Amino acid sequence: MSDLLETVAGLVAPGTGILAADESVATMSRRLVRAGVDATPANRRDYRALLLTTPGLGQWISGIIFCDETLGQSLVDGTPFPFAARERGIQPGIKVDTGVSPLPFTDGVTVTEGLDGLRDRLERFRAQGATFAKWRAVFNARVCATAGGRSAKDSGRRGIRANAHGLARYAALCQEAGLVPVVEPEVVMDGDHHISVCERATANVLAQVFAELDLMGVDARAIVLKPNMVVPGTQSEAPVLAAEVARRTLKTLRAHVPPAVPAIAFLSGGQRNDQACANLRAINELAAEEAAPWRLTFSFGRALVDDALATWRGDPDATAAAQAALAANCARAAAAHRYTPEPSPAVRP
Repeated sequence: MSDLLETVAGLVAPGTGILAADESVATMSRRLVRAGVDATPANRRDYRALLLTTPGLGQWISGIIFCDETLGQSLVDGTPFPFAARERGIQPGIKVDTGVSPLPFTDGVTVTEGLDGLRDRLERFRAQGATFAKWRAVFNARVCATAGGRSAKDSGRRGIRANAHGLARYAALCQEAGLVPVVEPEVVMDGDHHISVCERATANVLAQVFAELDLMGVDARAIVLKPNMVVPGTQSEAPVLAAEVARRTLKTLRAHVPPAVPAIAFLSGGQRNDQACANLRAINELAAEEAAPWRLTFSFGRALVDDALATWRGDPDATAAAQAALAANCARAAAAHRYTPEPSPAVRP
């Protein structure tokens, strides 16, 4: 357990966050094609190499999450990605879920797959150099907000329980294998729902997730929680102040996340980098006032890397400019959780 606690401490080092570069092969390929880049293994490798080799990345990024393909690839000089990350002071992580499938006898609810054979895969990933892992479970805000009943026909309730159970079994297997589990229950932003809907859904999800983690014997001191912020839906028309996002988010976390959890690394969930950073800053300012028990940081993906991909577009001559765009976004995200007082703007989801 001491090794796990040491890994957690490194992942949540002050002034740093986690970079999520773990899109599946299919998702990464679609993004490359939209950017005008052929979706080949070499181009996927070159893009991830661009991110990892950004000068000074270790100043802001303590961990980077790869997909299975990237973990097994190497930089052009032959250095495997996990070792290249370590050389830069960045811990290598691995996404281990295999995506979602429909949950039987529900109306559109999904469950995250990947538990079959996970113990063996975790042993392989650790041998390849990974120090932590990630599993993402997806929750619909409106469905989960109304999942408080006890009816066996309640699709939201059943979806929450199925996904929370999967997260807990994954986390237990990770700790058994000597890997820190990043537990990611994401209430997605899709929809036109009010922020209060996201708040209720997030509360329902977190309550069940931590009940299942406890049931599976997971040590809360050796996990990183990667939740959504409490925000309105992407099609919501009313702007929401970052201060309100902070108030509702911290209220929900205080009610359902044990103080033993060392860190909460928020996902961006489709927010632009400026939106995610404004909300993160407000959350940390309020957390400092209230003496929240956790370190609050970021584990952003698209919010950090979209500008880099749009700049690069497969052109080697654009690598330096793309890396500069990534570095600027990473620096802003890191600054957003250093408790620097600053007016909190109104942001749209």
